[in-house]
Amino acid sequence: MKYLQERIDLSQLRASGKWVLLACLVGVASGLGAIAFQWFSQVVSHFSLTHFAGYAPSEALGEKPLFAEAEHVFLPWMVVAVMIVGGLISGTITYCLAPEAEGHGTDAVIDAFHNRRGVIRGRVPIIKTITSAITIGTGGSGGREGPIAQIGAGFASWVGSLAKLSSRDRRILLAAGMGAGVGAIFRAPLAGAVFAGEILYSDADIEADVIVPAGTASVVAYSIYSQSLSPDVRFMPLFGDDLNHAFGSPIQLLPYLGLALALGLVGVLYVKCFYGTQKLFAKLPILPHFRPAIGAGLAGLLSLALLYYFGHDQRVLYILGTGYGGLQEALNGAADFGVPLLLAIVFGKILTTSLTISSGGSGGVFGPSMVIGGSLGAAVGLGFQSLWPSLVPSAEAFAVVGMAGFFAGVGRAPISTIIMVRALTGDYSLLVPTMLVTTITFVLCSRAKLYRKQVPSRLDSAAHRGDFIVDVLEGLKVDDVFHRDPNMTLIPESMHLDKIVRSLVHTRQHYFPVVDANKKMIGIFTDDDVRSYLFNDSMATLVVAGDIMTSRYACVFPSDDLNTAMKQFTAQNIDELPVIDPNNEGGLLGMLRRRDTISAYNERLMEYKTEVDDPNVATA
Repeated sequence: MKYLQERIDLSQLRASGKWVLLACLVGVASGLGAIAFQWFSQVVSHFSLTHFAGYAPSEALGEKPLFAEAEHVFLPWMVVAVMIVGGLISGTITYCLAPEAEGHGTDAVIDAFHNRRGVIRGRVPIIKTITSAITIGTGGSGGREGPIAQIGAGFASWVGSLAKLSSRDRRILLAAGMGAGVGAIFRAPLAGAVFAGEILYSDADIEADVIVPAGTASVVAYSIYSQSLSPDVRFMPLFGDDLNHAFGSPIQLLPYLGLALALGLVGVLYVKCFYGTQKLFAKLPILPHFRPAIGAGLAGLLSLALLYYFGHDQRVLYILGTGYGGLQEALNGAADFGVPLLLAIVFGKILTTSLTISSGGSGGVFGPSMVIGGSLGAAVGLGFQSLWPSLVPSAEAFAVVGMAGFFAGVGRAPISTIIMVRALTGDYSLLVPTMLVTTITFVLCSRAKLYRKQVPSRLDSAAHRGDFIVDVLEGLKVDDVFHRDPNMTLIPESMHLDKIVRSLVHTRQHYFPVVDANKKMIGIFTDDDVRSYLFNDSMATLVVAGDIMTSRYACVFPSDDLNTAMKQFTAQNIDELPVIDPNNEGGLLGMLRRRDTISAYNERLMEYKTEVDDPNVATA
């Protein structure tokens, strides 16, 4: 570690070279982390669900199975037992070693970016890898993006601390690590880079500084992760490369409006259910270590109830685990499921994800959101297809659009979601309806966000508070704020102390400019400076203003911005600054007060917020 720290001498690197080096390091770690996480998840699944319960969850076409399929006797009740044990192990490890590794992970990274100077404890990525693999591998409903985002971000934070980066640079590297992990695990480096910049905010804002480092890290992570895949799926989209749906006419957008409305309503329900369940579990009078086991057990019982209701149709068990196998089947043949089973998967997945993650289990929410959105899209597509078969030739197209639309609403990330779903499905023909649906769901779900640590925009981020203060202050000039007082008391440099004292009695000034015979300012003193002479009567006629004043004083000009003035206030620890005429050396124009500077900033800030929040404010 010490050797690496000595080798990473950032002061000797140009800015671009620094980010290439750091992004590559983070990309390597994220790619290896994705491989380890995927491998460990499959190992846990094989030696728990498959070995004891006889249930082997199917995966997407582009996944590489680590173990060959074999015949097993399916034991439904053993599924519940395995899930409970998995939840107990995961919860115990999490709350004993790294409580911040609970939940879906992405929120923790967002919080670290905005509020923790980009710092994540070094043990978190390791604990997150283990607990998420156990949760998902034993049947808990969760996705992979949250864990791998926290894994990549955690290593990036460690590298940033090792390299002694500033808080700003460490935040950027943290977000790049998050994007690299997502880009690797979903084999979508561009989407990962955009995701890293967009997921931090709930409004239409993006962290532009993150995109280039995240893009570099994502490409490296993707390149490494893809080498772990077999050659036949290495360059295949996650859900296969045969999903090509035609979009023939703008009139076909009409049923997609209905899909957008359904996605928006279910999205609001999903968020309310997710956080409502979290509040219920928080009230349980037990150690948090045991809550994931209870949540997993309830999710398992729900899956068994649906299993018996649908006549032991094992496809209903796609509400457990990642659910990618069920989404793959829905994308290839929605009609084989039928609307009732698809809706059962939608609402069952909402409940099992809420029970698994909101109870403190470890896993992501992007994957379940895709399954929910894709299944709901397929159900809506089948419904419209039965009414207007000529207008809706393919219900599967609605499943593809539903995947993007649903997460764009609840995740508040429309751009990266569009790119992500295109990369996952390889279907670029549905770009127009996808843009329409994601835009509408983004608006419909404006008050229902899945990531509670998101802030609306850069204006609301603690990470950018200092930047914004500087931006506002630099937009204001000293000339607009400083105090012009024609009755301001000026002290001639030859005035004796006794007269100075009498002058102080009749004014509320605290700072007194000292001028020469030509009324040019040559120094300044405060009433505190005078007090040090008051206890020696013999000095009353001996000391003059020139003896009390300081001739090395800070000042500003009318054309200076308030950021320059605020730096002077802070550096000198003073409350007033003389404003000097730049065309008349020593010519005093007035005094700039610190409180007036702060008041001007607050007024401008309120004006800005009014312009942003009030839709009736006209823009130029």
